[in-house]
Amino acid sequence: MAHKVRVFNSHWHLPASKPLRIALGIVLILLGLLGFLPVLGFWMIPLGLLVLSVDLPAVRRWRRQLTVWWHRRNEPEDTKLKRTERTARKEEGTT
Repeated sequence: MAHKVRVFNSHWHLPASKPLRIALGIVLILLGLLGFLPVLGFWMIPLGLLVLSVDLPAVRRWRRQLTVWWHRRNEPEDTKLKRTERTARKEEGTT
């Protein structure tokens, strides 16, 4: 199965080899640390983490938490209240 990374509405195909994907992610992060130089940029750090999230569960978990937080902060207020009420009912043990 070809691994893809989706950034906004763009899909990027990743190498099929797991070691190559991990190496690519590490190289992107390391070059991103040199973001003050021309051509390289700090934008490479999140891109490297995104590539690593395909293979590393810890990075995948962090990416998923960030995605959930991002979508929840933009949802309407009444939806937040409903989710809070559901959580309170679960803690009480009722449905």
